[in-house]
Amino acid sequence: MAGIYIHIPFCRRACTYCNFHFSTQLSGLQDLLGALHRELELKKHYLKGIPIHTIYFGGGTPSLLTASEIQTLLTHITDCFAVDPNAEVTLEANPDDLTSLFISQLKSTLVNRLSIGIQSFFEQDMSYMHRIHTPKQSIEAVQNSQRAGFNNITIDLIYGVPGSDLNHWIKNLDQAFELQVQHLSCYALTVEPKTVLARQIEMNKTQAPDDRATISQFDYLLNTAPAHGFEPYEISNYAKPGFRSRHNSSYWQGIPYIGLGPSAHSYNRDTRQWNIANNRAYIHAIDQGLPYYETEVLDDNIRYNEFILTRIRTSEGIRHLEIPTPYLEHFNRQIVPWLAQKYLVHKEGAYILTKEGKFIADRISADLFT
Repeated sequence: MAGIYIHIPFCRRACTYCNFHFSTQLSGLQDLLGALHRELELKKHYLKGIPIHTIYFGGGTPSLLTASEIQTLLTHITDCFAVDPNAEVTLEANPDDLTSLFISQLKSTLVNRLSIGIQSFFEQDMSYMHRIHTPKQSIEAVQNSQRAGFNNITIDLIYGVPGSDLNHWIKNLDQAFELQVQHLSCYALTVEPKTVLARQIEMNKTQAPDDRATISQFDYLLNTAPAHGFEPYEISNYAKPGFRSRHNSSYWQGIPYIGLGPSAHSYNRDTRQWNIANNRAYIHAIDQGLPYYETEVLDDNIRYNEFILTRIRTSEGIRHLEIPTPYLEHFNRQIVPWLAQKYLVHKEGAYILTKEGKFIADRISADLFT
């Protein structure tokens, strides 16, 4: 099995914290769609016939597309690949795009899962992050999607936003639980280099996130999500039974995938490719038959490090039997102090992060790398 990711690199407005590739110049959208269709043809043999079990529209803002444009891409995908009839097909959407009409049109496509980028139910957070929608639109987007028959909905929430205390975060989560969605993706606000937010903080134009507030809000999330029936199956992801993200889980399990569009990555276990992160250059290269991606051949060290990085974040952890033999001695030596300090436990043949370990997962991963 394998997955397909389609990157739609357009947004109506730039969020201050975002470091993904996107453009607010929507005039190039139709040319981009044409290039995506041509790239589909170019990549049709990349996975050598492996069936597709997940399709994911990400961005940017994929909900800027019409339902017809989305379905045309999906039809082309089913023409080029063997797509599982029960494939998970996810569309990332901004709440303000999910009008009743658009939702009803989406129901006639192959899309069967919505990922709604709410981020917060508070106006002050929306203003800080330069988000375009309102809390009212967020709630209505979820409710209207449910009424239309979408029963696999995930929402994104961000914690650690300056000015938001623990009580503020509790109310955000309470609203999410009340909406009865099937999945939550919760991320700490991170100041990425070269973003608008990073520049604003450097110029003292806005507050930086407070680590103590971020930690307390993450701690509350870890304690509360399970009490509401959400399994914490990855550090940032929480699902009701049967509603894990199959697409994202594939990344963590090392399953091959194709990435389409500017900046998108592809992986076939032997190599990784990444497309040009420039809309015009990507379209021109596709049109002219020029190279539009770079390739990295994955050696054993890279494979081992990626295995550690992805698996340690999951609830299943790192299974001892799956650790490549040449790295066993290194792993067994490096894991000892983390076990002794109870940041990891050894359970049923796997090394799994404890609650305390989840706060420093990146530090533990780095120590286990070769």
